[in-house]
This record gives sequence, C-alpha cells and structure tokens, in this order.
Amino acid sequence: MRLFNWRRQAVLNAMPLVKPDQVRTPWHEFWRRFRRQHMAMTAALFVILLIVVAIFARWIAPYDAENYFDYDNLNNGPSLQHWFGVDSLGRDIFSRVLVGAQISLAAGVFAVFIGAAIGTLLGLLAGYYEGWWDRLIMRICDVLFAFPGILLAIAVVAVLGSGIANVIIAVAIFSIPAFARLVRGNTLVLKQQTFIESARSIGASDMTVLLRHILPGTVSSIVVFFTMRIGTSIISAASLSFLGLGAQPPTPEWGAMLNEARADMVIAPHVAVFSGPGYFSDRTGVQFVGRWFTRCAGSEN
Repeated sequence: MRLFNWRRQAVLNAMPLVKPDQVRTPWHEFWRRFRRQHMAMTAALFVILLIVVAIFARWIAPYDAENYFDYDNLNNGPSLQHWFGVDSLGRDIFSRVLVGAQISLAAGVFAVFIGAAIGTLLGLLAGYYEGWWDRLIMRICDVLFAFPGILLAIAVVAVLGSGIANVIIAVAIFSIPAFARLVRGNTLVLKQQTFIESARSIGASDMTVLLRHILPGTVSSIVVFFTMRIGTSIISAASLSFLGLGAQPPTPEWGAMLNEARADMVIAPHVAVFSGPGYFSDRTGVQFVGRWFTRCAGSEN
C-alpha cells in the first residue's frame, strides 16, 4: 500500500502544473487565430481609428459643421483652408464629413444593438420553450423577412416620421428577426447538451439555465453576426437619409450630404466626391473584420 501511494505521489509530482493564466479558453483560441491574420488586424485597426475619429469628431473638426459659413468661397474646391472644399452654403465639407461619421456610425451601431438585444431575447424564448412560443415568434419573423429590409424601414419611418431616432428604430426592427433565428438555432442545439440536463436535475430555474448556461454559449455567434450587421445598418440608415426620411438639414449625415450634393454635381462635384467615400471605408472595414471573425469562430467550432 505504501509502495502504491509512493508511486502515485511520484506521478503527481512529475505532472506539470498548469497555471490559471495558461489555460486556453475559446476566446483565447479565437484571439490567437485572429491576430495571425495580418489583413484582419489592419482592418480592425482601421475600424478602431474610424471609431476614435467619430467619437472626437466635433473636437477634431476645424470648423463648426452646422453653423460655420464661408460666403466668400461658395462651392470652392479643396484648399489649404478647406481640405475637402466648401459646399453651396459655404460650409466646410471636411468638418461635416467628420461629424457625419459620428452620426452615421452611431445610428448603425445603436440600431444593431437594439435589434440584437430584442432578437436575442426572442430567440432564447423560442428555442428554449418551443411550442406556441416558437410558432408565434417565428411566424412574426417570417412576416418581417417577407419584406426587403429597406422597404420595411421606409414603411416604419413613413409611420413614425422622419428623424435620425426613427431611422434607428426602423433599422433595428428589420434586424430583430435575423438575430432571433440565429439565437433560436443555437438554443435548440445547446438545450440538448448534457450540462443543461445536469443544471435542470439540480433544480436550476429556467431563468438560470437561460442566462448562465445557454446565453454564454451563443455570445460568440452573436458578436460575429453583430459585426457583420453593422455595415448593412450604416448603409440602410444613410439610404433613408438620402431619400429625405432620416437626418434633416443642416445635420451633417452622410446620406443627407449626398442628397444635398446632387443639385451641384456639375459645378461642384467635390462635394459628392468627398462625402461618398465614408460609406465605402467604414462598411468595407467593418465587413472585412466581420468576415475574419466568422472564419476564426468557424474554424474554432
């Protein structure tokens, strides 16, 4: 017996100790794969730069984006004084593009956040309880999916009225069913796992099972889809503003700025030239990061 205990102790002593900071969680593995992708890291740094510029846009902008008027340089092109030129009302385009980034990014992010929050809740309920909960929620999602997103957003804004707040609500509404279906699918898979049955067997309530066991298992999918959805929401919000249903003049929103630039396209094309690339830059950066998130998460799964 003593010999057996001695051998067991020798084996235990020979085993390497694993420190807590050396344990690789799924998030560690995800980050390790992501940072190996140099293009993805470059896109992520670019997106972070856009976010920082958007947050501090009103301090970075050399002029007031709404109340500054240079009547001596109407429709003038780029210069040392006005890097992106001046529009037909004498407003500095560079300042308006910076502040417009703040408004457009905020509209896209808030819309997706609202849609993700509501959609996640509905998806958890539909996937966990099934039955009439599942049928009711999924039929509502089917109805929303039956309409093109931008058409549904136009209908919502037409009912609620124009304004950036109503645009956020409209874009959030057509984001809800996508998140609901995603979370429902994950929930249906997770609720069949043995650790869920173990939690139920020890008397865990439905709320505890949903919030402490199922929801954490869906977070990675939600984050990836959230990132992919931001670019679409930015374009949708800007499209509504371009149609005159979103931000109203003199608010410097990218879609509204492009709409105003149409009238002076021939005599002052620089207004549209410098107002438009914001869409391409932020949407491309966010979509690029989102796709790499998807690849990293997919390879991990």
